[in-house]
Amino acid sequence: MSERKGIFHIKKEELLFSLSMAGYFFLVITSFWILKPIKKSEFIDYYHLDGFNLFGWQMHGSQAELLAKVLNMFVAAAAVAVFTLLSHKFVRQQLTYIFSVFSIVSLLVYFFLLANPGGGTVWTFYLFGDLFNTLMVTTFFAFLNDSVTGDQAKRLYGLVGFGGVAGGAFGAISLAALISRISTNVWMLVLIGVMLVIMLLASAASRKIPAGHAQSARPPKPEADNKKSNAALEGARLVFRSRYLLAIVAIVAFYEMVSTIMDFQFSASVEHFVAGDTGPHFSRVFAITNVSAIIVQLVLTSLIMTRFGVGTALLVLPIAALGGSAGFFLFPALWTGSFLNTADNAFSYSINQSAKEALYVPTTHEEKYKAKAFIDMFVQRFAKSIAVGISLVLTTFFASFSAIRWLSLVVAAILVVWILAARYAGRKFDELNQKQLKVA
Repeated sequence: MSERKGIFHIKKEELLFSLSMAGYFFLVITSFWILKPIKKSEFIDYYHLDGFNLFGWQMHGSQAELLAKVLNMFVAAAAVAVFTLLSHKFVRQQLTYIFSVFSIVSLLVYFFLLANPGGGTVWTFYLFGDLFNTLMVTTFFAFLNDSVTGDQAKRLYGLVGFGGVAGGAFGAISLAALISRISTNVWMLVLIGVMLVIMLLASAASRKIPAGHAQSARPPKPEADNKKSNAALEGARLVFRSRYLLAIVAIVAFYEMVSTIMDFQFSASVEHFVAGDTGPHFSRVFAITNVSAIIVQLVLTSLIMTRFGVGTALLVLPIAALGGSAGFFLFPALWTGSFLNTADNAFSYSINQSAKEALYVPTTHEEKYKAKAFIDMFVQRFAKSIAVGISLVLTTFFASFSAIRWLSLVVAAILVVWILAARYAGRKFDELNQKQLKVA
């Protein structure tokens, strides 16, 4: 069989599927990076002057944002149950259609509400922005991981992941260039158009699934003892039966804790040094971050995953996060605080995401849908809540901006355990992938 040479080593018969999925991922991440700065600036700017009063506790906007992240955990728990129930009857592009329609309806509602936002609007819009990313990214990777083998994942995920990081750069740069010209609510109409194209690409990809993998368009029938089980707990049961899945839980949880703390440090830095309209600075930093992610994806992802393996690829992000945290701890300023976002997301949305998602390829169908949904939706949000608690406790007792730097020591401690979990998961992936190849 012929094979494409160059940065991405993709066989001819895999190319159309890869391009369709790369386009799909491009638009999902484009949408996310348009929504993220908007929801963040709408929320923080709303509380900039008067702050947020919680039963007498006067909070800054960045502190109130941490509470919103806690609420995301409860929204995610409901999302896990819904996703699990739907995965009993629908797979791949079918789930994409369902959640795309949900997103379109929600965006249409916010088109009207964001014209004159109140407190309820900024809170629910913040929660929706996170829910959108959770549902659409989880659905995308469930589709992708259910359509390829471990060998194909090492080769295809470089191109598919490049679609995501390119989408992030495109979305962030477009927003940075046009945020002052296009009103917030009109961006919702733009995103509705994007969702319609996503549905078309998912349909195209479903007709070009590579050979060598199960082509079933329907999920396997659940076992009799699972039919009456709680949908929200099905994925949890699968996770706690597998050391490999628990290692993935550790990687995801520790990343979310580190990312949440670093994002709080970033938001607090911007709030401290930038007075008034924070939108332009947020969009500018996100644009830099996503351009950096493109470079990482082009230069490092396929190279490291094919030559050194998934395990090595999983170590890149924690090492970068350690460097960024050390810089902020030593020199807490606007741009070292802003660099925390780049050190996190430039590697998270490129090499780390490709490597982390590849870990699911040698798992069972149920693990790909139910366990993954539990991990990506609930575990992520629960870990965020722990990080929120750490951040709130420290900043409550040490109110000055200078106290924010000490959170970097907490980050460093978490990173050590994260690296150990990543090394185990990488070794186990190689073992499972070899077994899968022998069976095939």
